[in-house]
Amino acid sequence: MNDTPFTPGAPTLLAEGLTCVLAPNPSPMTFWGTNTYLLGKEALAIIDPGPNDPAHFNALLAAIASRPVTHVLLTHSHLDHSPMAAPLAKAVGAPVLAFGDSTAGRSAVMDQLARDGLTGGGEGIDRDFRPDVCLTDGETVSGPWGTLTAIHTPGHIGNHLCFQWNDVVFTGDHVMGWASSLVSPPDGDLTDFMASCVRLKDIPARAYYPGHGGPIHTPAERLDWLITHRLSREAQVLAALKTGPMEVVALTQQIYADVAPALLPAAARNVFAHLVDLSERGFVTAQPRLSQSAEFALTNPENTP
Repeated sequence: MNDTPFTPGAPTLLAEGLTCVLAPNPSPMTFWGTNTYLLGKEALAIIDPGPNDPAHFNALLAAIASRPVTHVLLTHSHLDHSPMAAPLAKAVGAPVLAFGDSTAGRSAVMDQLARDGLTGGGEGIDRDFRPDVCLTDGETVSGPWGTLTAIHTPGHIGNHLCFQWNDVVFTGDHVMGWASSLVSPPDGDLTDFMASCVRLKDIPARAYYPGHGGPIHTPAERLDWLITHRLSREAQVLAALKTGPMEVVALTQQIYADVAPALLPAAARNVFAHLVDLSERGFVTAQPRLSQSAEFALTNPENTP
């Protein structure tokens, strides 16, 4: 990964026909800020318009420079990616394309957790987001800038898409080079996240262009790292539960003993995501029912992954 930050608002040429405009929204969750990608030369497609920030809006219009925009595409509807979609699309006269609204693509267990009152965390959900056109898995979108193929990659959120373009993939927040993706139920689903990682391994790519941070030039290695990282966290959760039943807060404090206190709520969401996954696979039980306040125990200490 390129570890030199882009300059917010200044177009950065990444490859022929591919430019990035960085939004001025750096944070512990967004790294340097959100990457908005402009594909094409004479006519453009735009991926992830970013947060609804006036300075970013003006920077995008300057980078577009009155060229026609055929499509505005979204990897997913977190507040650091999607709020600018509608105003930018209106300004350039293009439709907004995405998998669906912020509840699209949720698994049954996450739907139940949402009905039980669990709300999302992390970057924040764009509850108002509605695409003009819903893309299906494998659907293609073409223009003077080439062809994009939508790849449904739920996990970080149910409506997450990656986009394949020639020999590269725009990975949104599913695969980033600077950190592992946050998986925060009920919008994030670790079971889906792992399946999406495995799926991406079967799609050859020269590079990944993520929603935050620089390009990833060794995609297969990064996917292997993400999968190994998650399996390592799973092993830590199972090892902690071998000492007896525990709640999410206690598990988080034990597993993330070296993490700054301010980051522990996000860490707790990751731990809970693992517990939901392990519950669905039959390796842990939750009492009195599956929730973030439940007490979790191993189903069979002798039978763990």
